[in-house]
Amino acid sequence: MSSIILFEDIFVVDKLDPDGKKFDKVTRMEARSQNCDMFMHLDVNSEIYPMHVGDKFTMALAHTLNLDGTPDTGYYTPGRKSLADKYEYVMHGKLYKISDDGSAKGLKAEIYVSYGGLLMMLRGEASHVSQFELDQRLFLLMRKL
Repeated sequence: MSSIILFEDIFVVDKLDPDGKKFDKVTRMEARSQNCDMFMHLDVNSEIYPMHVGDKFTMALAHTLNLDGTPDTGYYTPGRKSLADKYEYVMHGKLYKISDDGSAKGLKAEIYVSYGGLLMMLRGEASHVSQFELDQRLFLLMRKL
């Protein structure tokens, strides 16, 4: 299972819509992780998965939902067990930008993923995001704690 999940941590929501509400059904949240000291901006469909300041959730990034690690076909198979069964909210997207800041104390890196227009920026120590590649397809999986 660990080879399927590329990154996983527990996050706490710090702010919602820090630049003001832009869309009716989308909330941009700022969250900080507890174990890896990562910072995240994430757009979430608030109509189906409402978030609140102080909410604690686990977030994972995976390259496939297949439990055996085989690449995702892009088709949904009803009744088939998958990684998504263990989470409440799942999105599929593409990593479109990787940047690093060598000037900061300790190398910091950022990855940017678009989930059909809902965006994620994950920033932290470069070692936590070194396994990601440009144009990589990623699943984001969330579950409130």
